[in-house]
Amino acid sequence: MSDALNQNLKLIEAYLFSSEGPVAEKSLAHRLPEGTDIEPLMVQLQEHYADRGINLVKAGGSWAFRTAPDMTTLLNREIDVQRKLGRATIETLAIIAYHQPVTRGEIEEIRGVSLSKGTLDTLFEEGWVRPRGRRKTPGRPTTWGTTDVFLDHFGLESIKDLPGTDELKAAGLLDKRPAIDAYRVSGTVAATADEARGETDEEPENGILPLAPHLAEGDENEAPEPLDPDAG
Repeated sequence: MSDALNQNLKLIEAYLFSSEGPVAEKSLAHRLPEGTDIEPLMVQLQEHYADRGINLVKAGGSWAFRTAPDMTTLLNREIDVQRKLGRATIETLAIIAYHQPVTRGEIEEIRGVSLSKGTLDTLFEEGWVRPRGRRKTPGRPTTWGTTDVFLDHFGLESIKDLPGTDELKAAGLLDKRPAIDAYRVSGTVAATADEARGETDEEPENGILPLAPHLAEGDENEAPEPLDPDAG
């Protein structure tokens, strides 16, 4: 291995170890000499840690060192959770994950109830969602999508790794409410009305809504109601 290559690998390794969270690949590339091809470096470093106690994992466009899966059960520990997400927040996160990019109004339409003021703020503060631009419709509403922090937290490399319909049914996490069925189609992909008309720049992902009421605490005073199928 050349000195330059070894130096680049050491730099990437040190930067990742010293970072509090996942590091964007672009940020890593900016640390390297101009013109350096970072992809083969990441592959080489990932292979180097493949059989170790920590693995180099990719989450969206970011990278991070994480405990090897076969070591997690040996290192599990109980911690006090300071804040539990309410049911409304969990449902909102699920809608954003499966329907992104999605507007606040579309989230409310899918849930069948108005969204409280702090729900999106909570998810934004957690670093799990971010604005994704504006819809090309009257009013130019902001659209929302998930982040690399969300992928890293849930152990996903890509949004395409979200569980599909069969997996959610098997786990008992798929709600049968009319509001949900109205937005689910055969297979694993669904689109909102705007997306179906081609008014967004991104393809929707698995268009299903996982709900886990037993994991939520409270409902933020929101009582979900089924959508009226005859409503505009």
